[in-house]
Amino acid sequence: MAKHGKKYLAAAAKVDRDQLYSPEEALSLVKSTSYTKFDGTVEVHIRTTLDPRQADQQVRDVVVLPHGLGKNVRVLVFAAGEAATIARNAGADTVADDDETFSKIQAGWADFDVAISTPDLMGKVGRLGRVLGPRGLMPNPKAGTVVPGEDLPRAIEQAKAGRVEFRLDKTANIHVQIGKVGFDQQKLFENLSTLMDAIKKARPSGAKGSYIKTVTLAASMGPGVKVDTNLAQSMEVSG
Repeated sequence: MAKHGKKYLAAAAKVDRDQLYSPEEALSLVKSTSYTKFDGTVEVHIRTTLDPRQADQQVRDVVVLPHGLGKNVRVLVFAAGEAATIARNAGADTVADDDETFSKIQAGWADFDVAISTPDLMGKVGRLGRVLGPRGLMPNPKAGTVVPGEDLPRAIEQAKAGRVEFRLDKTANIHVQIGKVGFDQQKLFENLSTLMDAIKKARPSGAKGSYIKTVTLAASMGPGVKVDTNLAQSMEVSG
């Protein structure tokens, strides 16, 4: 078992590990137990009852958080010709429309947070799977990151505004960031509400009963705070 430092132990002492907190109480605790000098990230960890090996029990979708993630999102777009011009004009940080950029990525360069592609380049992008796949950067139609040229401005805008992808991992968990510790608590609450609503709507056809088992919130290096699952699932999305 990993040894924790004094700061972590002091923070963990504020959290009752056996208690299920309301979303408001949990967010308040996450903010007060974050002890890093930098503005940490608030993470949501959801344990499900799903079997990741079953095709009808997969979860993969995207959600645009109303208050974003509080960070500058670097967007790379795979596009050629007119679509490349559209991507540049729409604010893409990098446009991969030449062999040089493809070779750079093939060699391991991944200085971007989101990759978007037009359908015509996916054959070529597919060859970068070894680099992009493990980092979760492979463009995917279901995640809204494979779009025709005319839809690039919207896709780029959403990526920069706080569009996050969530998916079931091999251990039947979903991990998502919902903003920074320094965010106003109401903004974190609204981001969490929006995420929980999207996860409920993404319920797969093969799910039996309530598919969300536990919900835990934590700052980047802070202790986990368990949220009452029923309250988390009944959060209201304002507006």
